[in-house]
Amino acid sequence: MAEYALSVTTGAMKHAGTIDHVYVVLFGTEGQSGRTNLDNFGIDFRTGKTRTFSIKTSSSLGKLLLLKVEKDPRLCLKEDEWFCSEMVVTTPEGEEVFFPCHRWIYRGDNVALRGGKATKAFEDEHPLLIEHRKEELKLRKSLYQWEVTDDKFLHNSHFKNISELPGEIRFSVSKSEQISYKKRMTDAELGFKSLAGANKQWKHINDMKKIFCFKKTTMSEYVSEHWKEDDFFGFQFLNATNPNVIRRCAKLPPNFPVTEETVTPFLAGSTLKKEMENGNIFLVDQKIMDGIPTREKDGGSLHISAGFCLFYMNPEKKLMPLAIQLRQQPSEQNPIFLPSDPQTDWLLAKLFFKSAHVLENQTVHHILNTHCLAEVFAVATLRCFPAVHPFYKLLIPHFRYTLHINIFVRMSVLGPGGALSESSLGVDGMRELMRRALSNMTYSALCLPDNITARGLESIPGFYYRDDALKLWNYIMSFVRSMVELFYSSDSDVRKDTELQEWIHEIFTHGFLENKLSGIPTCFNTVGEVVKFTTMVIFTVTVQHAAVSNGQFDYHAWIPNGSLQLRGPPPTTKGQSSMQTVLEVLPNVGDTVKFAALSWTLSSKYTNAVPLGEYPEERFHEPATKLMIKDFQAELSYLTEEINARNSRLKVPYSYLNPAEIENSVAV
Repeated sequence: MAEYALSVTTGAMKHAGTIDHVYVVLFGTEGQSGRTNLDNFGIDFRTGKTRTFSIKTSSSLGKLLLLKVEKDPRLCLKEDEWFCSEMVVTTPEGEEVFFPCHRWIYRGDNVALRGGKATKAFEDEHPLLIEHRKEELKLRKSLYQWEVTDDKFLHNSHFKNISELPGEIRFSVSKSEQISYKKRMTDAELGFKSLAGANKQWKHINDMKKIFCFKKTTMSEYVSEHWKEDDFFGFQFLNATNPNVIRRCAKLPPNFPVTEETVTPFLAGSTLKKEMENGNIFLVDQKIMDGIPTREKDGGSLHISAGFCLFYMNPEKKLMPLAIQLRQQPSEQNPIFLPSDPQTDWLLAKLFFKSAHVLENQTVHHILNTHCLAEVFAVATLRCFPAVHPFYKLLIPHFRYTLHINIFVRMSVLGPGGALSESSLGVDGMRELMRRALSNMTYSALCLPDNITARGLESIPGFYYRDDALKLWNYIMSFVRSMVELFYSSDSDVRKDTELQEWIHEIFTHGFLENKLSGIPTCFNTVGEVVKFTTMVIFTVTVQHAAVSNGQFDYHAWIPNGSLQLRGPPPTTKGQSSMQTVLEVLPNVGDTVKFAALSWTLSSKYTNAVPLGEYPEERFHEPATKLMIKDFQAELSYLTEEINARNSRLKVPYSYLNPAEIENSVAV
């Protein structure tokens, strides 16, 4: 007679427990146990609790390989789903075998869990494990499928509705309740003030401060007071929600005919040529927006700009706008606006340029480059790796809730009546913009050190996004390298891991549409290639998402600082504007509050958020991996202290890449 001690841990989330019957069968190299009902005195599977059971067999089962779990109803009660976190079996010989689960189990499910350390396919030798691996991947590929909605756009998961998602990748009950509560409270406040859906125009710019009485941040208040200032306008291209497009300018584009005489008065006694040579001139070019159709509203087309903005890093280390042209092709009807122009002319030029800047960020750098890519990475991971693979264990925490939030975005934010469908571009314009961006997307642009170098931004002062993001890139790469080298001792191991090779091929095929010019690898040949690509994946879904998302309410709740919709056309002459012109260009009351409410929802923090570097669901059981995670967490903690100390000295702090503020996945 042999006896196995089995400890079972139920998840700590709301409604994780069950009163149903749970049965277990152990499988080893020397046989299997009988089907054992896990039933002690009292309720065994309470939320957040661990209970221990005894499984008796006629003899030792040898090395434990698998553990199968079943759940059947107790009496005639309705479905009572159960979230099993993990099981640990102590063998008669005293060995502990860890079986991570971290999934919801429903009646009729027959869940097979793999025990022991993380392994690759070529390391499996026992026929039972080989067959289990094969069947698990077959099931995953049937459960998670690709859908092609546009030949020129990356592919997404086939799930149409949130209700179709497997339980373990849906929002927790508590998060769903918090989101619903925030929406109800926001709608109630706006409804009480008769703002939601109102078609009337704003009478005074300061009336917009009345949108939210209680939803304010120190930064959102600062923005509403300083949005007209040139140095704050320049600061935002480095440290607000879109630090991704500005680059050093060594030569002006031929279709942006700025002359020495035009800008010399703003160069502190220097010349444009000299400041270019000194590396102090920077450019934002919106050519990607040129010719994109805009949405129809109230019988006419809405408007976007597609121009240029030239910046100067002055001796006070402030990035100042020098000149703005709002269309790509110069003409008499497309003047170059200057800081010396009438105040409202210059303000309108900045307003139009910033609107296109925010639209590009929301569409390209936020939705496409983080949300959509995260979905590709997530689906490929769910399809190509069994739960025992080291890459599944490493990556799956970084895709928590990603499929759920993306379906929510497609249905509620981009769907009929959604805030982004009401933007100047509308859904069709945003799709066209994303197609253009995807066709030009490159691997080097997604890898931050390469990106910063290509844009010539290695030494521009006051670029806190760069400073924090590069440190985080290096910390993530160090962590990833230690993990990868633990499981891949040589380049040969990389080449013969068929599951890893299938993973990168699916990403290349479904995410980058087999575009070899993108530079995305089609296969892996070396450990170094795996480390760099995996670093990019984790950085994209954590750090980069935080950079483009966390500040949305701070910077864009005050709509004049970056509106997703402009009703009037860009100015074609100078000296004809007033503040009334500005008000006529901005969205009406109803659309304004819709955009402000969206920024509140997308920037909100939720109580069950998991910060970068935290892995509450233990999947690795190897001592070395636990030490690597602790080292990673320690580096992130030191960076938090550095950022807090720096921000305490800044007039306008930059906290979006504080590790404590970065979520471990694209989850909102």
